[in-house]
Amino acid sequence: MNKKIGFILALVLVSLMMVGSVSAGLFDFLGGNNTNQTANDENTFIVGFDAEFPPYGYKDDSGNYTGFDLDLAKEVCERNNWTFKAQPIDWDAKDAELSSGSIDCIWNGFTIDGRENDYTWSNAYFDNKQIFVVKSDSNITSISDLSGKTVETQKDSSALAALNGDNKTIKDTFATLTEVADYNTAFMDLESGACDAVAMDIGVAEYDIKNKNDSAADFEILNESITTEKYGIGFKQGNDALKDKVQATLDEMFKDGTVTKIAQKYGISEDALIQP
Repeated sequence: MNKKIGFILALVLVSLMMVGSVSAGLFDFLGGNNTNQTANDENTFIVGFDAEFPPYGYKDDSGNYTGFDLDLAKEVCERNNWTFKAQPIDWDAKDAELSSGSIDCIWNGFTIDGRENDYTWSNAYFDNKQIFVVKSDSNITSISDLSGKTVETQKDSSALAALNGDNKTIKDTFATLTEVADYNTAFMDLESGACDAVAMDIGVAEYDIKNKNDSAADFEILNESITTEKYGIGFKQGNDALKDKVQATLDEMFKDGTVTKIAQKYGISEDALIQP
C-alpha cells in the first residue's frame, strides 16, 4: 500500500474513533445509558420506588424525591452508615430491576397480599385500608348510605380491585363506579358534586386531605373500610441477610418512636402502623 494513502486511512480511522467516543459520551449525557443508576455495593442501599405515589414516594415541589417510605429507608441507612439512593423505576419493570441487582429492595407502599411467595419480605409495617372519602356535609356516614350514589376511584387501584372482587356486593349498590386517571381528579369531582364519594387507600386519603389546605375540613373518611392489605419491604428471594438487617433497624425505629414521628409528618395516622 502507498505510504501516503496508508497514513490518510489511519487518520480517518482515528477520527472515526474519536467521533464514536464523543457520540457515546453524549449518549450517556443524554441518559442513553441510564447514568442516574448508582453502582450498587455493600455500602449503598438502593430503594426502588414509584415516583408518583404520595405519601409513600414522590417528587416534591423542589424536584426532590421524598415520602413516608423513603424517609424510613433514609433513616435505616443513617443508622447503618450506608449511602442512601432513591431510585425511581418503571413499576412494570420492578422485578427485573430487583433481579438484576440495580435496586436492593422495593419499598413504596408495596402490598404483600397475593405476593407472599414472590419476594423475601420484611414484616408487615403498615395496615393499608381501602376506604371512602365523602364531603363533610354530605350526610353520608356509612357504606350503606352510598346505595344509589356515584362513586369514583383511580384506575388500576387496590380500591378498584377490591370493589370488583370480594367486595363486589358493595359496588353493586352504587348508581355508578367511575374510574379516573388520578385522585386529584376524583377530589375535584367530589368537591364540585360530580361524585358522592371516592374509594381509595387510607394513607393516600389522609395525605391528600391534609394537603388540601383550605378544603381540608370539607372532606372526611368513613369509619367503615372496604378491605385491608399489608405493606412490606420486598427483597430479592433469598436475600435474608439484608432483609434481617433492615428489619432489625426498622424495629428499633418503631420502639424509639421514629416511625410514628415520620408518619405524622405525612399526615398518616398511628392506627395504620403495625408495631413489631
